[in-house]
Amino acid sequence: MTDKIKVLLVDDHAILRAGLKALLDTYDDIEVIGEAENGEEAIRQARELKPDVIVMDVMMPGMNGLTALRYILEENPDARVLMLTQYGNKEYVLPLLEAGAAGYVLKQAADTDFIKGIRAVYEGNSYLYPPIAKLVLEALMEGEDAADPERRLTPREREILILIARGYTNNEIAKMLYISPKTVDVHRTRMMNKLNLHNVAEIVRYAVRRRLVDPWED
Repeated sequence: MTDKIKVLLVDDHAILRAGLKALLDTYDDIEVIGEAENGEEAIRQARELKPDVIVMDVMMPGMNGLTALRYILEENPDARVLMLTQYGNKEYVLPLLEAGAAGYVLKQAADTDFIKGIRAVYEGNSYLYPPIAKLVLEALMEGEDAADPERRLTPREREILILIARGYTNNEIAKMLYISPKTVDVHRTRMMNKLNLHNVAEIVRYAVRRRLVDPWED
């Protein structure tokens, strides 16, 4: 049996946390290992429990979700944080993505979108609830740079950039391109260094901004 996805729930509403826990308990591959009601508690529990995925609200009393996200990622850059909030405007969304959130889902989304988001970020991918993906695309297009930095990439590095942005893992890319996962990782590292990208979320945003991928494709 594969290991369960260990989830930490962070929201200041106890009733909402209880509802989310009840939902997640119905899935055999997910386990809620902790709950927090504010940013300070989220940082402490993230440090102690080491969850696979942190599901966190944005607006909470005391330390908000954005500040907590920054502290959590400063302590553990590999932490996977899925923002679950009622706020869908770019003033909230873009700073969280720039800070390193792995995904963003609105509370009014369907249960299936929420579960899909948890599984996606657990696997090392990014996940944006479709209306949020559209908002991010529009915002990025508004500030698109005329420069063409991917000219510095080799054809293989560009190919791997696109495949990562489409959600494929290193092992999947290796099989598709008939190369080893280690070779994929070498090309991936060089590509990220050339484009000054630091994580999968930034790769996805870059690819969307440069129109290398369609944010609406499955």
